[in-house]
Amino acid sequence: MQGRSNLIAFLLIGLVIGGLAGYMTRPAETAETAEIRLGPLSVEVRNNERARGGGPLTSEQVQHIAIMAMVGGVIGLGVGFAVGKRRV
Repeated sequence: MQGRSNLIAFLLIGLVIGGLAGYMTRPAETAETAEIRLGPLSVEVRNNERARGGGPLTSEQVQHIAIMAMVGGVIGLGVGFAVGKRRV
């Protein structure tokens, strides 16, 4: 039972550290473009300004954070297995 709790603990620690690393290294937002077409009329709006801190995360940023959290979880799980094998 002790070995299983070590695995879960290291998995959670790895997920948290990976998530924090992903959040700290998230990619910058790109310029947004919206286009509306109504028959022969076409209107395009561009926003080249970056969002200030505290704005909502984009889907690319969320994907980056999730991937980093998964990598951290896998590393944490590996450390948990190594610690469990060492105690036996």
